Amino acid sequence: MAMLDREAALFLHTYKRLPLEIVRGEGVHLIARDGTRYLDMVAGIAVNALGYGHPRVVKAIEEQARAYIHLSNYFVQEPQLRLAELLTAASGYPKIFFANSGTEVVEGAMKIARRWGQQHGKETLLAATNAFHGRTLGALSLMDRPKYREGFGPFLDSCGTFEFNDPSSLRSAVTSSTAALLVEFIQGEGGIRPVSREFAGTLAELKAHHRFLLIADEIQSGLGRTGKFFAFQHYDVQPDIVLMAKPIGGGLPLGAILTTADAGEVLAPGMHGTTFGGNPVACAAGAAVVEEILQRDLTNHAEQIGAYFLSSLRSLAKEFPRAASEVRGSGLMLGMELNGEGDSVVAAMRARNVLINCTDQTVLRFVPPLVIGRSHVDETCAALRDCLKERT
Repeated sequence: MAMLDREAALFLHTYKRLPLEIVRGEGVHLIARDGTRYLDMVAGIAVNALGYGHPRVVKAIEEQARAYIHLSNYFVQEPQLRLAELLTAASGYPKIFFANSGTEVVEGAMKIARRWGQQHGKETLLAATNAFHGRTLGALSLMDRPKYREGFGPFLDSCGTFEFNDPSSLRSAVTSSTAALLVEFIQGEGGIRPVSREFAGTLAELKAHHRFLLIADEIQSGLGRTGKFFAFQHYDVQPDIVLMAKPIGGGLPLGAILTTADAGEVLAPGMHGTTFGGNPVACAAGAAVVEEILQRDLTNHAEQIGAYFLSSLRSLAKEFPRAASEVRGSGLMLGMELNGEGDSVVAAMRARNVLINCTDQTVLRFVPPLVIGRSHVDETCAALRDCLKERT
């Protein structure tokens, strides 16, 4: 029985699987059971920053697995400390908490914000429309899209949304009772939509006036992907809490909450915790990833190769205006808005041995490993040119 048939019989039907059986990964390629090599421009949805089988990551995992795989957070652990030192030094944030996933760090940040808000007479949590922060009930309470929320209410009280990139909506939503705002500075699932300069300026102004906590969701955009260590660094605004996940575990489940000293001090022992968060094998892999990104200056590489990629995609959009209307993003977090659905283009690219995906129904998303080169961009754009030509 084929893998897809076995999966259909066993699993809850929550995923739309691709019709591929992947047996291994090599560098920036995935290899299917039939031997076909696919250029991977999805990278496990922005997870595999160094691609597949990176020797530094593999070595770190092997060495830590031989020492111990799990102790629990009753123990201080060297892999956690090493990764914490790397992330706090690189980010400038002095405090950190490790979890297992993106949605868990969102939940943790909401608890910090609630606790901080109680101490300051504030309770409302706000987030932007069209955002994606996870699938737990707390995260869903701060999202507006029916696709994710329908049938799962009631949601948490004192949670709301403001219109993304709409300064007037933001001004109307924020009050003296606002405890925190949660923002993706480049929306990922929402269609690779960057925050505008005007909106960021309004955000900074309101933060200074109302003194709420600003939480930056860098789960998809962090660790150098946008050409900065964090996407918010493209703007003149300073969050109090920064959320990370996806790439920091080297492909293993790991998330992190970075905080200022003020925001982090509201939690005391027993107020929050996790059995598996900060798993030593994941942290060892994460340290290898962060060290490689910093030592090879892959953030700058993402900026440079991303600029080339952005230019190439915009040339295609200009060449085929009936098929594509806009290209946006930063570094190696890019999106092409199509004039119509994108799933057929994803399938056509797959037939040409290039893996991309579609988000927000009409946006082709490109979040490849940070180690790609110009030849990989050229290969992707050549295949995409054929696909867009077929649509006109």
